[in-house]
Amino acid sequence: MPEPQEILEAIYQRATANFARYPLTNNKISQQVEYVARNLKNRAGVRLLMSCWLAKIHRPELDVRKPYTEIGSGDAFSGRTYDEQYITAFINKYNLPCNSTTAFLAPALRNRNNTLTKDLNLIGRPPQLYFAILNLLDDVYNNHVLPFDLLAETVRWLVIVRNERQQRLESLIQGLKTTKDDEILLFSEDIVNLIEKHLTLKGTSRLPVIVIAAAYKVGGKYLREGVLSLHSHNAADIQTGALGDV
Repeated sequence: MPEPQEILEAIYQRATANFARYPLTNNKISQQVEYVARNLKNRAGVRLLMSCWLAKIHRPELDVRKPYTEIGSGDAFSGRTYDEQYITAFINKYNLPCNSTTAFLAPALRNRNNTLTKDLNLIGRPPQLYFAILNLLDDVYNNHVLPFDLLAETVRWLVIVRNERQQRLESLIQGLKTTKDDEILLFSEDIVNLIEKHLTLKGTSRLPVIVIAAAYKVGGKYLREGVLSLHSHNAADIQTGALGDV
């Protein structure tokens, strides 16, 4: 049996060989995969599925619905191990749009010892996402679809999303280019509108920090205050006890 890294490389080659080719013939299953892969509200779901499907491909005797060793049965496995050891390196290598941390730290998935059956109530948002996840795991368990095909379809959608983001970014950069390197043709009103639109979106925690930093940068000599370098961080909440931006 190939090693997990080899499986993922084969998956990537298949997924990117022809974007127009759909490896799944079941329309309902294909739609659920696309929904999970494209869901911007919760990126833990796609990492969970990728970890479970990779484990099932690597060790076919496993129950894909049991990614917790605490379950105690012989067909259970550590989904977090597959996630952290293999999925993390894979998504970083190909810059796939996934969370940077394991899915198994998400509130709905951590500290569990349950088999992920269709009737399990995973309390998380959005509920439809977890409903789709449990359905897809059940489809593999009941041999309605092969885990290799599901993983290939998931990676295909992640690559599509990655490319769409890159194209949007390149388009925005192209729009900012002018004949002079030090000149940007944006009026004050345009800048304010861009910032307002960005601030209204979810998941834009960085921008308010940059706005405050810019204000201090402009008025620093009058305020007698300075701006420290903005370093990367993981979280800032009571649960983790970590420090973040202030």
